[in-house]
Amino acid sequence: MLRSRRFDLIAFDWDGTLFDSTALIVRCIQDACRDVGVAVPSDEAAAYVIGLGLEDALRHAAPGLPIERYPQLGQRYRRHYFARQHELVTFEGTLEMLQALRDRHHWLAVATGKSRQGLDMVLQQSGLGRLFDATRTADETQPKPHPRMLHELMREFGVEAERTLMIGDTTHDLQLAANAGVSSVGVSFGAHDERSFDAFSPLFVARSTRELHDWLLAHG
Repeated sequence: MLRSRRFDLIAFDWDGTLFDSTALIVRCIQDACRDVGVAVPSDEAAAYVIGLGLEDALRHAAPGLPIERYPQLGQRYRRHYFARQHELVTFEGTLEMLQALRDRHHWLAVATGKSRQGLDMVLQQSGLGRLFDATRTADETQPKPHPRMLHELMREFGVEAERTLMIGDTTHDLQLAANAGVSSVGVSFGAHDERSFDAFSPLFVARSTRELHDWLLAHG
C-alpha cells in the first residue's frame, strides 16, 4: 500500500452515492405503503430512510403499521423495486472514479443498507463487482448507523480508523462514519440535503461524481 495516500480503505454507500436510485426507491416505498393501506409518506420522508436496513426503513416510513405487517410491506417494496431495477444506472463518471482509485492501490468497499441478494444482483448487472475488494450489507451485519460494518471492513484489511474513509449521500452514512471513528465525505446528489451533513463535519461535500473524483485524487 502506498503510505503517501491519506486513506488506505475507502468505503462507499451504494444507493444515491454510486447508483442513481433515489427517485425509484422513494416511489417504491410510497407504492408499497399504498398497497398495504397505510399513509403514503412524502418524498422527503421516504428519502430520509434510504440507507437504513429494511426493517428500520419501514418503521420510519410507515410508523402506523403493526409490526406483524412489516414483512408484507417489505415484500411489496421488493416487488416494486425488483420490477424496475433494470432501469437504474450508475452516476456518470462512477466507473472512471473507481478505476482511478484502484490504480492508486486503495482498497475499495461497499457499506450499504441493501440486502446481500440485492447488492449481489446489482453488482453483477452494473459490472462494478470486480472493482470492490469487500462488501457489507445490512442483513449480514448490523445496519447503519451502527459501526459494525465498517469495523468489520477495517479488521478484514488491517486498516486503522484514521486510514479509512466513508462516502455517502445520507446522514445515516455520516453517522456510521462518526460512530466508527473514521472520516467521511458527503455527496449532495443523493437522498439527503447537504445542509443536514453539517452536524457530522465531513471533510468535503461533493455536488457531482466529477467533484468527488477530483477531491479523492487530490486529498484521498
